[in-house]
Amino acid sequence: MVYQCLIVEDEIELAEATAEYFNMFEIKSAFVENGKACFDFLEKNEVKILLLDINLKEENGVDICRKVREKYDFPIIFISARQKDDDILVALSSGGDDYVKKPYSLSILMAKVKAILRRLDLNKKIELDSNGKSMEEKNLASKNMPENSIEQEIPFLKLNNKTFMVEYGEKNVVLKAREFALLEELYKHKGEIVTKEELFENVWHDGFYSDSTLNVHIRRLREKLEEDPSNPKLIKTIWGTGYQLDI
Repeated sequence: MVYQCLIVEDEIELAEATAEYFNMFEIKSAFVENGKACFDFLEKNEVKILLLDINLKEENGVDICRKVREKYDFPIIFISARQKDDDILVALSSGGDDYVKKPYSLSILMAKVKAILRRLDLNKKIELDSNGKSMEEKNLASKNMPENSIEQEIPFLKLNNKTFMVEYGEKNVVLKAREFALLEELYKHKGEIVTKEELFENVWHDGFYSDSTLNVHIRRLREKLEEDPSNPKLIKTIWGTGYQLDI
């Protein structure tokens, strides 16, 4: 069975209220109380988004996230009463896509979930070509690039927005959809400073994401493209403002 949202939360009243609210607005949702129940549920059902509490009684949500990421690639939103930046960074670095602090507004949380579902639907359409080939099939055939592939190229950097393939120097990597969208937005303004607000608006298409979310995605891009991610030459941070593709 397909569920748009699975909530992993041991505060039963909160989990039940969140699931009921989402279901009322036709976001098919369910909830479980712990990591074991989460993995049992994932084995039997397809899930689009995972809402994951950190402070679970039996197991830390960050550990659950790491285990989930070994097998699944759907978006994970952490929900937690922890407020410190270090907690947020650890959660996002473990594989989370966003972080919502408790107490949260059900309407705002639902808006985040709906925004992600819209992007998932859009990415699914992008990943299927007119012949119904999947993204995976197209990536395997990337060496024989279709004639109608849309490429953007400058010296040492080439982006293909049909396969999400990026060639940088001697590196050939396939990015995730959001990573590619982020790099493509920086590419459009290469040499210019792109503010965080512009990236949230043009890549995430809403204003609900945190700086930590953006920082983690930038870090992942650097790890895949830079020779030394700790001393980036391609994607530079402009402190207090945003980022710059330095080409």
